[in-house]
Amino acid sequence: PEMPTVQPKRTLVKGKTATKKKSANKFVIDCSTAETDSILDVPDFENYLKTKIKVNGKAGALGDIISVNKEKSKIVVQAEGAFSKRYLKYLAKKYLKKHQMRDFLRVVSTNKSTYELKYYNIQENEDDAGDD
Repeated sequence: PEMPTVQPKRTLVKGKTATKKKSANKFVIDCSTAETDSILDVPDFENYLKTKIKVNGKAGALGDIISVNKEKSKIVVQAEGAFSKRYLKYLAKKYLKKHQMRDFLRVVSTNKSTYELKYYNIQENEDDAGDD
């Protein structure tokens, strides 16, 4: 006689569950400051991420695992399974460098799942200039 299929309790192995569907990660890159000054094209940045994010060593092959969407001036990257927030920072910096904006904008983490593109704080003290 066959018993009804009951899933055995899955044990935690080094912080990862043995279930098939891994945790969904959601990361946000907030480009609002850069977009309001219209120096950053958010749809272009979104497209850049779609083409450059690598899944299993292949760039641009996102499949169902990773979705990149635009919400107003924010880019939301949702990943099923392992996805590094740091990798997003790397790609964001690479994009800024490609568009020669790396000198004005920096990628700053604002919370556990959010990066924000902020301007460097440059204080220009005209009084101190040339006193030496």
